Amino acid sequence: MDHWGRLVTFIVFILFAIPVLKTAAENGHIPALFSFGDSILDTGNNNNLATLSKCNYPPYGRDFYGGIATGRFCNGRNPSDLIAEALGINATLPAYLDSNLRTEDLPTGVSFASGGSGIDSLTSQLQGVLSLSTQLGLFKDYIGRLRAIVGQQRASYIISNSLYLISAGNNDIAFTYYATLGQLQPFSSYANTLVEGASSFVKSLYELGARRVFVLSTLPLGCLPGGRTVAGGPLRICAPIVNQQAQFFNGKLSSAVNSIRSDLPNFDIRFIDVYTPLLNLIQNPLSEGFMDVGEACCGSGLFGESEACTLLSVCSDASSYVFWDFAHPTEKAYKFVVSSVLRSSNVTTSSGFFPTKMPKE
Repeated sequence: MDHWGRLVTFIVFILFAIPVLKTAAENGHIPALFSFGDSILDTGNNNNLATLSKCNYPPYGRDFYGGIATGRFCNGRNPSDLIAEALGINATLPAYLDSNLRTEDLPTGVSFASGGSGIDSLTSQLQGVLSLSTQLGLFKDYIGRLRAIVGQQRASYIISNSLYLISAGNNDIAFTYYATLGQLQPFSSYANTLVEGASSFVKSLYELGARRVFVLSTLPLGCLPGGRTVAGGPLRICAPIVNQQAQFFNGKLSSAVNSIRSDLPNFDIRFIDVYTPLLNLIQNPLSEGFMDVGEACCGSGLFGESEACTLLSVCSDASSYVFWDFAHPTEKAYKFVVSSVLRSSNVTTSSGFFPTKMPKE
């Protein structure tokens, strides 16, 4: 190549490389993660509540760092933690009500989720846990604390560029509807009420500055060990009616999320289907190294029925089980679902999902 050819090549490289490098430098990474909702995302907020919906005792946390029962409804980490790690934020996401929460933890996000909670305020009342409205109030309190730590400009940047996770609806359908409301109203009516409540909640987050929100679907509730025991018949199959109702709700929720995204400016809100990847895992467990999909590692009785998760009823190795207890996947199963979600959601720099330029300190 002659002198002029090399010069032209160099100029073309500069013209194309500078914008790319500039974009990469300005985009950086998502500064923080916040999670709201139920036990799928709770990292320990229920520990000091007067509720039976807590798990800060062994064998919960057996495969967590140090083998500590932190209040996560799992043998190890849950999606709040795994997504925080995948985004390069932290290996775990602390609970906002954790008595050991440090001031320096606040700028990278916290979990407000509460095991047993739901969209319906009755669900939280029945379980004695944090309702979505209470969680929203805690988030407002968090914003005030964050501003005091990092200043108004930096706090605004963190709030608007972070990722928000919401998991709710599981307990409303699996417990509240079947325990109290099933004979009082058709499920379609209740599902509409839930979707309205979820829509109101995400709009409140938007008003507080959130601009990137993942709204998770329910799990395939009829396939949970507890769902099989209660509604799966003597063979404990995946209860078809329960799954159909979960799918009905998820379809309504997905439509509502799409509508909200169209109505509100600069709102990257997405419906995240966790139902399908978990169901696929249940239907094809061997391909991912799982052996048991119907029983839980902890709390399965002689005939597979669901019992309390205790040290007296726990398997020796959770890695072959999809479910840890009567309603919650193992960390290994969560890793599979989270990996599927992040791939399908295209959470990469090229997707434009990452934040704008960080303000100077």
